[in-house]
Amino acid sequence: MISKISRILCEPLVHFIVLGALVFAGYALVNHRAEPITGRIVVTRGQVTSIVTGFTRTWQRPPTPEELEGLIRDWVQEEVYCREAMAFGLDKDDTVIRRRLRQKMEFVNDDVASLAEPTDGELSAFLNAHADTFQVQRQFTFSQIYLNPQRHGENLARDTEQLLAQLQQAGDKAEVSELGDSFLLEHRFQSLPANEAVKQFGEKFANELGKLPLGEWHGPIDSGYGVHLVLVTERTGGRVPALAEVREAVQREWANARRLEASETFYHKLLKRYVVTIELPNPAKKQQKLAKAGR
Repeated sequence: MISKISRILCEPLVHFIVLGALVFAGYALVNHRAEPITGRIVVTRGQVTSIVTGFTRTWQRPPTPEELEGLIRDWVQEEVYCREAMAFGLDKDDTVIRRRLRQKMEFVNDDVASLAEPTDGELSAFLNAHADTFQVQRQFTFSQIYLNPQRHGENLARDTEQLLAQLQQAGDKAEVSELGDSFLLEHRFQSLPANEAVKQFGEKFANELGKLPLGEWHGPIDSGYGVHLVLVTERTGGRVPALAEVREAVQREWANARRLEASETFYHKLLKRYVVTIELPNPAKKQQKLAKAGR
């Protein structure tokens, strides 16, 4: 019996089988140890302290409770992406840190989201839902004459009234560049958008441009500089452009919105695989568990 066993052990085939089993067992053991622990994420007190310390060094103050919650939520998201990236094998032969792994996961999702091409119906719906973003500004064509309150002093009202009467007689033929006080801005503006009117003269002045009757001199109109006499000759109303006019801009914004939505959906889908526990630095406080929705 012993001699028979000895002969069997001397067989090359037996050596091969045993050696193969050892290699397989060793690989399984190493692979098991290299596998990231999944299913549970613990944000330890030490990690929370490190997050607070990093924020404080950058901003020279500790984070507010809302900011800390956001920082922790960001850390958890980074951990989720890191683990999932490693599960996909994206960390093989890659020396970059966990932030890079998170980026890789986001890139995978972005590539999938970018494959979709919007239909005209989807773009039109997006345009209507975000009309303020694409709206064509109101535009004003007008002339203005400036009067400096400091220069005229107590005579400002009288001088303004006299100049206004003179302008009303001259109408649109008045030599505006020769009247009034020196001013840094132009005397005539052609198709000035409403937002530019606000930037240059102030909101109150821009609002008056939308109310004044066309073709007549009016004033005084206040601005951040002083008072003005104004002649509005043309005014175009704001409108939502047709899709054909802004297709490229709408498609760009639609793609960006879709990417952000897909990224958020992708993250929360991954987060459902985990139970997140946050250990706060203060032992008196109870441990908080983030909701699976990512709170």
